[in-house]
Amino acid sequence: MLDDLQVNMDEYLPLRDVVFNTLRQGILMGELKPGERLMEIHLANKLGVSRTPIREAIRKLELEGLVIMIPRRGAEVANITEKSLSDVLEVRRALDALAVELACDRITEEELQALKKACEEFEKATKSKDIKVIAKADVKLHDIIVVATGNQRLIQLVNNLSEQMYRYRFEYIKDFSQHQTLIEEHRDIYESLVEKNKEAASNAVKKHIDNQKQSIMRQLYKEQSQAKKK
Repeated sequence: MLDDLQVNMDEYLPLRDVVFNTLRQGILMGELKPGERLMEIHLANKLGVSRTPIREAIRKLELEGLVIMIPRRGAEVANITEKSLSDVLEVRRALDALAVELACDRITEEELQALKKACEEFEKATKSKDIKVIAKADVKLHDIIVVATGNQRLIQLVNNLSEQMYRYRFEYIKDFSQHQTLIEEHRDIYESLVEKNKEAASNAVKKHIDNQKQSIMRQLYKEQSQAKKK
């Protein structure tokens, strides 16, 4: 929702970039929902800026595919489509499988302890029912594995993709019925890394991503069905 937006002023960035980053993060973090209208005057009042940087930010967001322009309605947050979801998760699935295989050889005992703690923190976070807290715990857990590869190019690729993943991450985390499954999948990944079993680790990660896709699609169909009833 628009009320959840918080502008983060950075004295080193031009105002138009600050506004762009604020709106972009709002979309990626789920604060601005798919289909939500981006009304220039309301955004300008909320963020305390003129309409010019808002207009420029919306134009850039449209180029990224995060915003679409609707005739006679203006700008809206782009909906998550099955194609966009599949494209991102196909790449993430391959990168995560590579990451755990490399981590099997390279992860340290200290990193394994950190991963075990991250699994416990994720389980604790699910009990809060706070989507942002759960998402943060999920990101932290997966980051430990990626960093453990020691491959800077892989780390960079995953980090670049992670921003796009935020939209989808919030969708599957909203499905509270899947939280126990996520906990168990994280545990399977951790145990396969402890055993340094590359095949088991790769299979566990692929299953983890495949289940996420199914969960997100269920959420999308559910939301679309509810929208049609209104």
